[in-house]
This record gives sequence, C-alpha cells and structure tokens, in this order.
Amino acid sequence: MALNCGIVGLPNVGKSTIFSALSSAPAEAANYPFCTINPNFGIVDVPDSRLAKLTELFKPAKTIPASVEFVDIAGLVKGASKGEGLGNQFLSHIREVSVYAQVVRCFDDPDIIHVNNKVDPESDMETINIELALADLDTLQKRRERADRALKVQAKPEQKAAETVLSALDKIGPALENGKPVRSVDLTDDEKAAIYDSHFITAKPQIYVCNVDEAGMKALAAGSLGANPYTALVQKRAEAEHSAAVAICGKFEAELAAIDDLEEKLAFLEELGLKESGLASLIHSVYRLLGLRTFFTAGADECRAWTIHSGDSAPKAAGVIHTDFEKGFIKAEVYSYDDIVKYGTEAKIKEAGKYRIEGKEYIVQDGDVMFFKFNV
Repeated sequence: MALNCGIVGLPNVGKSTIFSALSSAPAEAANYPFCTINPNFGIVDVPDSRLAKLTELFKPAKTIPASVEFVDIAGLVKGASKGEGLGNQFLSHIREVSVYAQVVRCFDDPDIIHVNNKVDPESDMETINIELALADLDTLQKRRERADRALKVQAKPEQKAAETVLSALDKIGPALENGKPVRSVDLTDDEKAAIYDSHFITAKPQIYVCNVDEAGMKALAAGSLGANPYTALVQKRAEAEHSAAVAICGKFEAELAAIDDLEEKLAFLEELGLKESGLASLIHSVYRLLGLRTFFTAGADECRAWTIHSGDSAPKAAGVIHTDFEKGFIKAEVYSYDDIVKYGTEAKIKEAGKYRIEGKEYIVQDGDVMFFKFNV
C-alpha cells in the first residue's frame, strides 16, 4: 500500500535539511525563506529489525523492506489560506498526502533566520494550524453550497445524501472557526463517508517533529521531550491533540545516513544514548498514528515486508501483494515472527504445532509470516 508523509512547517525551520537527511535525496536548503518552491520527493525504507532477522535465517536472493514516501512541501506563512507566500501551492500539495509531519524549530541559533525573527514553537504551531483550519473553512463553504443546491434540485436519494453532508459540516464549522482540526470532530461513519470528497486538510493525521540541534539531541537522549523547554511545548500540544511528537536533529541524521555499515551506525547511536534514529522514530510514530501493521513473506527467493491496516483480513493482505491473490484467495499458511526466531526453521515450527492454516475470516497480526494459496 502507498504511504506518503508530507513535511510541512514555516519557511526556514529545517524541513529540507531533515528531508535530505531522512531520504538521502538532495533537496535545496538555504538560510532564507521559501527556498523550497516545488515539492521534493524521496522514498525511505522502513527500519525493521525483524526483516533483518528473517534475511539472516532464510538467506534470500533479495530483501525488500516496506517504504514510505516523504514529500518536502513549500513553507507556510501567516495568510497562506488567502494566498500569501506560496500558500495556494502549499495547500494543493498537502491535500495529496496521507499524513503530515509539522516541523517545529526547537533550537536557538542567531545565524539561522527565523521568519518571525524569534524562536517560539507555540506561535509557530498556532500559525500553521490556524492557516490549515482557515483553508478548510474555505473548502467547507464551497462544499456547503454544493449540498444546498442538491437539496433543491436533486432527487430524493441525492437529497438525503446532501442532508448527511450538511449535518457533518454543521459539526465541523464551529471547530474550524476556533482553529481546531476536522479530525477532532466527532462524526458518524456515514458523515465521514459523505464528506470524504472534500479532502479536508485537517482531517488528516498530524505528527509534530521537533527540529533540535546536536546539543538538544544529546540532552533528549538522556530523558524525554520534556528535557528541553522548546520540545516540551511541542509535546504538550501533541498530547492535547492526541497526536505524537518526535525529535530529529537534521545534522546528526545526515551524518548517520552517510554511514553504510550497520554495526557502525548502531555504535554511533549508542554513543549518544539513542535506541533508534530520528528517522526510525518518525516512521514508527507514523505507523502507530495511522494504525498500520506489517506482515512478511519469506523464502529463498525473497524476504519482504508488507504494510496493511490494523484489522485487515487475510484476503485483504493478499491483495496488497497482487489483486489476483485477493480475488482468488483460498487460504493462508501462517506462523508468527516470534516462532521462527524461537524454532529456527519452518519444519520445527510445524513439529511444534505452530504452523497454521487460516481462511478468509482471519485477521492478520503484526509480525505474521504468510504464504498465500489462491486460484484465478
């Protein structure tokens, strides 16, 4: 399944630097606002130690990790919802991503320009969130006009659908007017489906990324985000929104990305007291936020990680590999990652009675290793 994450924030807060470090893809970064005009795209492998272990056990011809596409989007400023800066261009790009990561500057450096001439995470987050809410209010008004017209001229089924749309918009409007996101509004499943075509930006999940310097990264390694007054403010905001916050140091991530040897990378992380890189922390947080899970296929030809949603059935998981697998699904042969680590081979898993045959109703679990039988 395709997963893309937009990197957003005020101009010159380090979005392009972080993007380049995460994706190993060059993105122009400079000490002035609106350096990024057109979005940059980069594909990033999802870090997963389980896939590395499966590769060690099966020694396949190739190993294919799951991936995430990161999109570095032009900076947003106050008034963007009315076209200020590169507002309209920014807003069109952000509508196309699955989730967005808002980069917030959390370090002091007089040599790096801040668009508002001061480091203030609370103000920065407020600017971004209000502009997105204002953009959604404009979308809401246009959607309301369409629904009102449908009530007057369409047939009964279309009128009923329009009533559902208006019910949802009546709930969403007051929230947006108070700068709150659409995702915070309690909507029924029917209402969510009715407004899906509106593509409200603030209906998308959001995660906060604290851009810290090297000193800040070392300080955070010893504790939580609360160890830094700037990142503590971001964490407080994220918790209030039932979202997540991670800390990333662009310079550190760039240095880490330049190291090819895995053991050397781990030693570098351990030296700073970190369990994983900022990239891994961000991707894992995005997975949790979106309710994503990973299953594996493993064998001599290939070991591969596949991404599904929590609650997906075995046929649905098969369809991620190929639509024919879902259409002609017969059964799935399944065992857990923990069992292959414990027993070492599939033969021993079978001897232990841990090798299972599952049907169409089976809900795939995170870490399942699966082989599908199908007929088309």
